[in-house]
Amino acid sequence: MAQQSSAYAPSGRMTGARKRAVQEAITGYLFIAPASILLTVFGLFPLLYAFYISLHRWRIKKGPFLGLKNYTKALGDPQDILWFVVGVVLIFLAWFIWRNMVQEQRAWAMALKFLAVIVLLVGAWAAIMGLGKMIKSGDRQMFESFVITIFYAVGVVPVQLAGALLLAVMLYQNIKGKDWYRMIYFMPYVTITVASAGVFRAIFSRRPESIANRIFGLIGVPPQKWLQEPHGIWELIFGHFGIHLKQVLLGAGLDSFLVFVLLGPSLALISIMLYNLWVFIGYDAVIFLAGLGAIPSDLYEAAEIDGANRWQLFRHVTLPLLSPTIYFLTVITVMGVFKAINHVLVMREPAAQGTVDTASLYIFDQFYLSTRFGYASAIAMVLFAVILTLTFVQNRFAQRRVFYG
Repeated sequence: MAQQSSAYAPSGRMTGARKRAVQEAITGYLFIAPASILLTVFGLFPLLYAFYISLHRWRIKKGPFLGLKNYTKALGDPQDILWFVVGVVLIFLAWFIWRNMVQEQRAWAMALKFLAVIVLLVGAWAAIMGLGKMIKSGDRQMFESFVITIFYAVGVVPVQLAGALLLAVMLYQNIKGKDWYRMIYFMPYVTITVASAGVFRAIFSRRPESIANRIFGLIGVPPQKWLQEPHGIWELIFGHFGIHLKQVLLGAGLDSFLVFVLLGPSLALISIMLYNLWVFIGYDAVIFLAGLGAIPSDLYEAAEIDGANRWQLFRHVTLPLLSPTIYFLTVITVMGVFKAINHVLVMREPAAQGTVDTASLYIFDQFYLSTRFGYASAIAMVLFAVILTLTFVQNRFAQRRVFYG
């Protein structure tokens, strides 16, 4: 007869320690049950149901099962998608090999580094070739919406974080009325989006007497169309030369999609970027202030005794200890930018010719205006995969650069 477990008494009953462990486990599961139920009902279930919808032709009512046809319609031919995926996998493989061999100086390690470079070049070629073919065979308007989203992210994320950090450092100083300043800078974040976006729509009106045209008129800039301007920023900056350059590029046989990328974001999109900065810099500054408050003052005092000036204090004390805050804000800002829709929907104008239609807004149009629920869900799943990949890359990049103390 097998020996009875030590968790049970000779009579077969559980011991006191075992009983307490079971009670603690049950208590723990009861505590996490409400959050788990909420995440399942309002998070996991809608995600799975959206994927289910994306596999059908769904217009108001459920239609026939299509499999992955909605995805191939959006992304292009399966073989082109495969080329792109293989290229991305090879790029990650090259990065993984290089990261693990970067400290090694032996001959075999140098050979692996050389192999990583070759794999990187092959992966980049496969990814670029596959992406180019996907754009031609897939939904070009969807790809343009992703490019617009990337323009939006590149223009907003660095400026927003840098401006918020500068503002937080200024507000952290011992100045009069700093609590009032903190409240004022945070107010745009809690203002109703539709109302504030409507105000900015009036500010960036094309009328010569609008606030934006008056302000820029003080430095000699002629009245602009702002939210109704579809031309790329480089085309506007270089004037007639920019227009001629666009015609030359198109005349040379360059793909119109590539010309669209090279000409940069439209002035209408930049106007919306300014609204985004106005709203979120104050919120990020409050988060940075919390991070600054968690830095021990003893570290600054010790550095000052060693002769560090203000820049050295900021560079070698403040920034490293703020790295978790910077990482957190970078992740949520990138995710927020890729999901931007409310203020863009309010501020976009038909005259902008779709140059402000981010990926989320394009999904909304497919869902609400075209009632193509299945196709919209497929693009939403693609956007989800993009955000998930970006979050994973940011997490891997930050592993060795974020200092948690």
